[in-house]
Amino acid sequence: MLVNEMTEKDCRDLLARSSIGRLGCSQDNQPYVVPIYFAYELDYFYVLSTIGQKIEWMRANPKVCIEIDEIASESEWVSVIVNGHYQELPEPQYADERAHARKLLEKRYLWWQNALGERQVKSGEELITPTFFRIRIGSMTGLRAIAEGR
Repeated sequence: MLVNEMTEKDCRDLLARSSIGRLGCSQDNQPYVVPIYFAYELDYFYVLSTIGQKIEWMRANPKVCIEIDEIASESEWVSVIVNGHYQELPEPQYADERAHARKLLEKRYLWWQNALGERQVKSGEELITPTFFRIRIGSMTGLRAIAEGR
């Protein structure tokens, strides 16, 4: 297996065709990693979530990372790590950004279901308020593994 660094263009191509990744955040020297559903555009990931541990931790420490990968086999895969900064998009001051995030996320099938559906079922009658946020990309790196002989 050969492992090579990916170009920035190859990294961005992976981000553009992906919609699920792993978000890493930390608080008090404790890391926390969760899967997220996102829309990517230029220098941002846009995400819809509900209030919980990841939001609370990112509010306290906005430095985050996102990992996205595609795995064909143990010897053929690509992986991109993005370091960035959390920014919540509350209403009304971020109404335009929220509308833009919604527009991007709506392009994906059942984009809202993971974040709101499960929590709404668990909470019963209590209305769950969605939280839109974005991650501003600070840096990214990527690796590509290729099986030898290919």
